[in-house]
Amino acid sequence: MIPRRAPAGRRLRLPRTRAETAAAIVALLFLVLIVHRLLGLLAGLDAYAWLLLAVLAVVILAGAAYWWLLAAGGSRARYRGGRSPGPLRLSLQHVDALSPGEFELAVRDLMARDGIAARHIGSRGDQAADVIGRDRSGRVFVAQCKHTATGGRVGSRVMYEVKGTAGPVHGADVAVVVTNGGFTRDARAWGERHGIHCVDRDRLREWAEGRRSLVALLGVREGPSGHR
Repeated sequence: MIPRRAPAGRRLRLPRTRAETAAAIVALLFLVLIVHRLLGLLAGLDAYAWLLLAVLAVVILAGAAYWWLLAAGGSRARYRGGRSPGPLRLSLQHVDALSPGEFELAVRDLMARDGIAARHIGSRGDQAADVIGRDRSGRVFVAQCKHTATGGRVGSRVMYEVKGTAGPVHGADVAVVVTNGGFTRDARAWGERHGIHCVDRDRLREWAEGRRSLVALLGVREGPSGHR
């Protein structure tokens, strides 16, 4: 149930941001400069020595690029899902770094932390349910997870989809849309009118950091399930 960092075999990836790209270019230029100065000092060597030095330079540059990409690929915390002897705690910084699939697993485990027996459903054809859980009183919780880029907002269409399937298809007593972003004004208003709970970035912070349980966060009463 804890987030883990990638083990020794980290995945490579290309730079994703301007800052990462700039850092990579500076590092490579710095290495080229060092090699150039070294070659200047050894200008008196014969052709065979030059060939060896050229090969060495290529190896050094390739190794430096590989190391940088390896470090960049491992810098993002990955969420695999596992078991922890203590309660799960996630920061928003960690949540933002997750992929959409990892975000769904994190929501599943946060529900499990709160005593809701949850399973991950998310896939094509999931009918607007990424995580489904049942609490001790038998109530069914259905969560649709929307991992967004910074400043992203969930629109009304998502709320329509959840309303159309949460109860009729999945037997939900509590339907919720969870995002690390926000909701449009229309989506939030429509959700309030039709009983779809919204967990936006601020509420997610409270939940993920363990300050409030999902039941307390949503303000739903403890009680038996309405579906039998």
